[in-house]
Formats: sequence, structure tokens, C-alpha cells
Amino acid sequence: MSQAILVLEDGRTFRGEAYGAVGTTVGEAVFATGMTGYQETLTDPSYAGQIVAMTAPHIGNTGVNDEDDESRRMWPAGFVVRDPARRTSNWRSTGSLDDELVAQGIVGISGIDTRALTRHLRDRGAMRAGISTELGAEELLSRVTDAAGMTGADLAPTVSTGEAYVVPAVGEKRFTIAALDLGIKTATPRHLAALGVETHVLPSTATADELLAAGPDGVFLSNGPGDPAAADYAVEAVRGVLDARRPLFGICFGNQILGRALGLGTYKLRFGHRGLNQPVLDRVSGTVRVTSHNHGFAVDAPLDRPTDTPYGPVEVSHVGLNDDVVEGLRLLETPAFSVQFHPESAAGPHDAAPLFQRFVDLMEAARTGDAHAGGPATVVQHSTGEEQA
Repeated sequence: MSQAILVLEDGRTFRGEAYGAVGTTVGEAVFATGMTGYQETLTDPSYAGQIVAMTAPHIGNTGVNDEDDESRRMWPAGFVVRDPARRTSNWRSTGSLDDELVAQGIVGISGIDTRALTRHLRDRGAMRAGISTELGAEELLSRVTDAAGMTGADLAPTVSTGEAYVVPAVGEKRFTIAALDLGIKTATPRHLAALGVETHVLPSTATADELLAAGPDGVFLSNGPGDPAAADYAVEAVRGVLDARRPLFGICFGNQILGRALGLGTYKLRFGHRGLNQPVLDRVSGTVRVTSHNHGFAVDAPLDRPTDTPYGPVEVSHVGLNDDVVEGLRLLETPAFSVQFHPESAAGPHDAAPLFQRFVDLMEAARTGDAHAGGPATVVQHSTGEEQA
């Protein structure tokens, strides 16, 4: 088996064995804490441009299959594991993870101390890194330090769909929405379809006029990779949707885009939140949700008071309990809300899944006229109560 090295931009070097494709790759080194769901992680477009280290030591035991992909391909720049599975054992498996990494050209490394790597990234922060099966440490470090970082990276157009497409509702169609694809996962329109929602998915650069052209009942902003400060086109589109007072729901990158559309800032987290076990306080209901995360940037908003915006006051609806990071926004006079985590979380917890019903409730309120007099707050309270039931 070929030897491989992992070099961080501060010079820390790990030596191991090639896992997946051979070659050289450079990206931002991050760690993901999920015990399961490596296939969903690898096919999540939000990981584009990143070298993902799995903190769970044993990866690949269930192989891969044709049903769990979250998009059309694998996106990480590289993949780091400690102990790859020697054999695949699962009735749904259609192949091995190693073979799939090779087929999709994902350069990886195995056999390193991923605990030491994770501790290093927690102490020093996410940083540029490289994996190679062909270069020495010195030459690889030079490539790493020459590479661009994640700050200022506009990656949504590189992972978004090139053409609009439709995901039909399951059963009777109740609502039609337009989804801005900033890196959407297949689980999202699938959840909405089960609630009778037909989703029209549009490219990341779609304008407000294009999002609203078909008269949708609501607009959805997806997850995605990169720096939200570089996606001015999406911010402008969201402002147009807010001007039209169309119900709006955003997740992950979409939460950051909504924040910027409201005039709030965003900033880069030290090492981000990535995994299936992140505790979040829902401040509306007072309950704690275990949630799935994948983000390196966050919204800058005060936790102790609403903020005035051109669209009325906005308050922080969710807060991360590990570090008090803003995990959700709620407009009080306009039908719009967002969360920083992933409510679809196909491989993770289901605590946040009712947020899709909350979006449906918001569209129903707008259709019947209830949303014109404090409707967003009322609808959120009602739906949160249903979550507790």
C-alpha cells in the first residue's frame, strides 16, 4: 500500500497510508464528529474545498450504497480516517468506501492519529492542509501555503445545479416553493415532498425575480460551502424575496445569507461545527435539540435583544450550547426564519425535522392572511408546541 502524508499549514506533519485515490490535494482541514453517516458527509456539497477528518476511528464498515448520496458526487478535497474497515458488511451495501473514493478521485490518508489531529485543530483552528502520496513534506507544505484559504471563497456556484429542476410533491400538492440551490442536499426536497410541497430548485445565482417568477408559496435557502460574505448575488436575491413578503426558510449557509440580507455581519469560526451531536437551545420553546451541523461561518447578532432591520425586528431564535453561537434567526414582522443546523440530517438526529412543518405552517398562514398581523411569531410558537407533543 502506498504511503501518504498530511501536512498542515503550520508545518505539523502526519504520516500514514493512502486511502482512496492517489495523488496530491489541498484544502481546509476540518474535523467531523459523526459516529455514522460518512457517505452523507462525503456527498454533502457544504464540504467542498475541505479536507475532512473523521473523529470516529472506524470508518467504512457499512460500505456505500446507491440510496444515501446527498448529491450527485463526493465533494471534499480530501478524506482522513484512522482505521478503514477491512471488509464491508451491510445488506444495503453496493460497494466499498475505498473503491468509491478511488472512482471519484478523492485523495485520502489512513492510519494516522486522528485524535491528535483533532486536538491540534481545536487548539490552533481550522487551517489549510495538503495530502499527498507523491510529494515530500517540504514541497507539499509549499503548495499548502500558496493555496487560498476559505475566507473570501465563493463556492456555491461550483456545487449548485446548472439548470432548474422540479422535485414533485408526494400525494396531493399543497404548496409550491422555489429553492435557491447553494449546495442543496437531496434529503431536503424529499422531506418537503412528504408534506405535499413541490420544490422548484434554481441555481445559486438566480435573482429574486427568477425565484418569484412562478408565484411560489414560499422560498427556501439551502445549505452550501464557502464564505457568505462572498455571495452578494444571493444576498440581493433574498432581499428581493423579503421585499415581496414571501414566506422564507433558510438552513445553514442560507441562515448566513438571510443574516447578511438583514444587515447583520458574519464571521469565521475558529474550528466550526461539524457533526451529528451538536446541542442547540430553541429559545422559543425553551427546549434543547440535538442537531446536525456543518458550518465554518456564523451570523453576528446580539443574543439579548432583537435587532432592527429594514424588514422589521429580528431575534436570535436558536443558540448553540457549546459556545453561544447564533444558530437561528426569526423575523417578527415578516414571514421569514432560518436555522444554522441541518433539519433534514439524514444520517443524524431527527429532533429538528419538524422545522419543515413550521415552514409549511408559515405558508398556510400567509395563504389565509393570518401572517399579516404578527403571524410569524404566532406560527412559530404553534409549530414548536407541536414539536413538543
